[in-house]
Amino acid sequence: MGLISVQHISKVFGESPRAVVALKDVSLDIEKGEFIAFMGPSGSGKTTLLSILGAMSAPTSGEVFIEGASLYSLSVEELADFRARCLGFVFQQLHLISYLTAIENVMVPLVISRGRGSSLDIAYRALKQVGLEHKIHYLPGQLSSGEQARVAMARAMVKAPPIILADEPTGNLDSRTGQDIVHLLQAANEDGHTIIIVTHNKDVAGGAQRIVCLLDGEIIAGNE
Repeated sequence: MGLISVQHISKVFGESPRAVVALKDVSLDIEKGEFIAFMGPSGSGKTTLLSILGAMSAPTSGEVFIEGASLYSLSVEELADFRARCLGFVFQQLHLISYLTAIENVMVPLVISRGRGSSLDIAYRALKQVGLEHKIHYLPGQLSSGEQARVAMARAMVKAPPIILADEPTGNLDSRTGQDIVHLLQAANEDGHTIIIVTHNKDVAGGAQRIVCLLDGEIIAGNE
């Protein structure tokens, strides 16, 4: 069993006769320190699978184990704590807070647990890691799309989570900036983070160690 073990999970939205089957009996092991990419056309189930791994959506059936512990046996409060401690998220829409500066956006995951003082130093280091230490006081609207994506990467990595989940992290970026984000993900992986991304882009997926292809809710390739 790897760091993450997905065992025979299915996900159904709605009820018959209009039920939509998003995942069908999916099993998958992900090793600690792996960089894995989920690929497939729209509606293939890859984002649904990512949300299940991210403790945001329970499967209809089957189980997800993290280091041998059943993820969805946890209470709502325990799931929230797991997300806060163990996961970093990068979304296609980034979800930066428009009225907060770059460093304040990166501080958001830290402030509650650490307090503002220590969070400033940690957030600054995270922004320096993605090459934005000179723009810490800029608002998102004052940054380019690539710089905004770097802020989102810094926010995902700021608490040094063991697992980083990225849903189409380069979807709104030009190819050059997208490759910059891939390189940041690869660097995070080299630092020991387990990286799981969803992408339509073959070049982006090419930066991963393993590509898992989904179609109609089933894994069709890459489950080795």
